[in-house]
Amino acid sequence: MTVRIEHQMCYFKLAEDGQEQSLPATRVTVLTDDDKSMSYVELAAQKIYITEAEADALTVAGASDGRNHVKAEEPGSLI
Repeated sequence: MTVRIEHQMCYFKLAEDGQEQSLPATRVTVLTDDDKSMSYVELAAQKIYITEAEADALTVAGASDGRNHVKAEEPGSLI
């Protein structure tokens, strides 16, 4: 998991060495990468991809929800 939330404070794992960046949930915006059909937050000029469960948890904690609902346009698409 790349995100943990404690008392409306969000901690994002930025590197494999365990380095984290923290922000209040109210300063976080959850976005959608339409090409990958994945949610992410942007921190330190990096896209941090997160699961939908993490995205939902962030919005419950107070983050802004800027996600797009991606729809399948081709028959047989998984989304």
